[in-house]
Amino acid sequence: MRNLSAKLLAILLGLAPQIQVQADASEPVLLIHGGAGTLSRDEMTLERETEFRRGLMRALQKGYRVLDGGGTAVDAVSAAIVSMEDDPLFNAGRGAVFTGGGRNEMDAAIMDGETRAAGAVAGVRLVKNPILLAMAVMQDSPHVLLTGNGAEEFALARGIELRPPEYFRTEARWKQLMRRLESTAERAPTPDRVGTVGAVALDRHGRLAAGTSTGGMTGKRWGRVGDSPIIGAGTYAANPECAVSATGHGEYFIRAVVAYDICARVRYQGLEPEQAARQVILDDLVKMGGDGGVIVLGGDGEFSTIFNTNGMYRGVIDGPNRARVAIYLDETL
Repeated sequence: MRNLSAKLLAILLGLAPQIQVQADASEPVLLIHGGAGTLSRDEMTLERETEFRRGLMRALQKGYRVLDGGGTAVDAVSAAIVSMEDDPLFNAGRGAVFTGGGRNEMDAAIMDGETRAAGAVAGVRLVKNPILLAMAVMQDSPHVLLTGNGAEEFALARGIELRPPEYFRTEARWKQLMRRLESTAERAPTPDRVGTVGAVALDRHGRLAAGTSTGGMTGKRWGRVGDSPIIGAGTYAANPECAVSATGHGEYFIRAVVAYDICARVRYQGLEPEQAARQVILDDLVKMGGDGGVIVLGGDGEFSTIFNTNGMYRGVIDGPNRARVAIYLDETL
């Protein structure tokens, strides 16, 4: 049994790595992820594992500080994601992977569950924190999705911080690109393929929000854009049903409209968010051949993580001094 993949075990046993907790209604909740498809314990050094756990904990603390001070779910999601975008460990912002042409192209989205307002950007190269630009699109423009040079022109107009290409270059990500380019099977799975950061939050006023940010796939070509900035695919929030942020092979999440489908099952079928996420991630997505997972938060504070990979960087905080993080399949929050 130890040689079976995590996905196969989930299918055979009818189980999913998940969290399902009813939070105190008086306390806000913040749930985050740092990407799915995690290395096994045998392949992860203790030093690197410790760095990831610290990075997740920092993001939780920064986001929850906003919620604990009476701030909105949107602001908390943004704060948590900015923390991970600034951390080169994660595939977003400073730690974004390289395209096949040796550049960094980043995507991000954010959505307010109370108003259904949303903002997103795709293919930006110089924006230090793409999630802040996505938030500006939502709050300060009549649009939802801006791309490429146009998005960066808007960033300049709104005073969003830009950085030169050198800021986003890390040796670890460059080596990932070199390994990818040396591969003779262009479409073959690679551990560098997926990686995203995301957050969902419930504030003291019962408002939900979701956000996602990513550098995409190592070696991607032709201006490829994944699910992260696509509202309804990788990011979605709607009160009172749920808020969802996804991570994984974006093409499948787009085709399955994963984030919206989970919330729609809650609204129209009366499912619990955890149950809806299990159906979409472990049934529909697996049948399509897609890898990845989601973090899901309901309007009642119930939260879940569902994924069909060997692990997912994840964490939750639902009260003062109640921050927990996890990486591997057999860990719970």
